[in-house]
Amino acid sequence: MGLEKILSLDRAFEIVEELKRQGKRVVFTNGCFDVIHPGHTRYLSQARALGDVLIVAVNSDRTVNALKGEGRPVFPERERAEMLAALEAVSYVTIFDDVTPQAVIARMLPHVLAKGGDWRLDQIVGRAEVEEAGGKVVAVPVIPGFSTSSLVHAAEKNIK
Repeated sequence: MGLEKILSLDRAFEIVEELKRQGKRVVFTNGCFDVIHPGHTRYLSQARALGDVLIVAVNSDRTVNALKGEGRPVFPERERAEMLAALEAVSYVTIFDDVTPQAVIARMLPHVLAKGGDWRLDQIVGRAEVEEAGGKVVAVPVIPGFSTSSLVHAAEKNIK
């Protein structure tokens, strides 16, 4: 089921260090991944293609609620991590509890930092640190027609 792919943040840092020593190209992305949909799976596959290993950092329940508002997340952090870990494109999943992944990225310093194309490069948190370390920041094109917020809104509308 992929549960072995879910790591504590400290263990994720250790694994990334080991992967780098092995010469693996580490790709990092992050997000809420509240309701996983085809836009997510396609995005994650494209991100994985940028390197050898894809690390996905998932926002904690507390930070999803702070970012998205009442009623979110739909799925608890452990279940969101489990769904991501079940995807072939995802190598490892970890959960972070800051509103932004700045500290995680600054410590991990992946070779590639991937974010959805709905983020301008100058808005991507961790960009400066990754580029200063010789890494690359990539905005992966967004798949039109898929949005967790619109799915949640549609579901709420159908319930009422």
